[in-house]
Amino acid sequence: MLLSVEGLNVFYGEAIHALRDVSFGVEEGEIVSIIGANGAGKSTLMWTLVGLLKPKSGRILMRGKPIRPIPHLSVAAGIALVPERRRLFPHLTVRENLILGAYLRKDRKGVEEDAELVYRLFPILKERLSQYAGTLSGGQQQMLAIGRALMSRPKVLLLDEPSLGLAPVLVDQVFKAIQDIASSGTTILLVEQNALEALQIAHRAYVLEVGRIVLEGKGKELLDNPIVRAAYLGVAQHTEILLERTDNKV
Repeated sequence: MLLSVEGLNVFYGEAIHALRDVSFGVEEGEIVSIIGANGAGKSTLMWTLVGLLKPKSGRILMRGKPIRPIPHLSVAAGIALVPERRRLFPHLTVRENLILGAYLRKDRKGVEEDAELVYRLFPILKERLSQYAGTLSGGQQQMLAIGRALMSRPKVLLLDEPSLGLAPVLVDQVFKAIQDIASSGTTILLVEQNALEALQIAHRAYVLEVGRIVLEGKGKELLDNPIVRAAYLGVAQHTEILLERTDNKV
């Protein structure tokens, strides 16, 4: 197992138990999705994996070796996060944001090679290298945030709500890019409220509810699961509307 999480418990203060005995794994080369409602603990999980939050108990392992949940150590171990709402440096240029993604690396030639890979993945970024990140469109900012994370050459790329606030056509582009990144050899852990898109591209997936993992399976299996369809894909609501229309005709 490339990334393993064992019995993770995270609290906010003394009262809020945000993650409850969370355990899961991500195999090398997989796209694994974690879906759940707003407030389920998805972002808390991502922040904990990269050391922005300290767990009360539990372990995070890369290839079976525990890693200390401290940001620079997590990056050094091969974990990179694309945070919710991008969190770019708005007053720095596109190129400067990308270079900051490689701040732990000393191989200048390798950094330039990876920058070229990012430009091939997102050609618009090469056209905007000298533009301030804060002046980019929402879709371009998301591309830059993904590119910045890739510059650390991660073994596991964490994506926290990459479709948030994007128009449907841009959502399709971002999810296509995620699949391309996975095809190139980077393992993906994806947290998404857009359950349909997330499950369609996932090899495996987990459902997180109130800090607990309550379901797991292959992406397509969960896509067909009636509980998941009712809770996250709007199927139950659609069915109720149809039944109401039918009743009104009687």
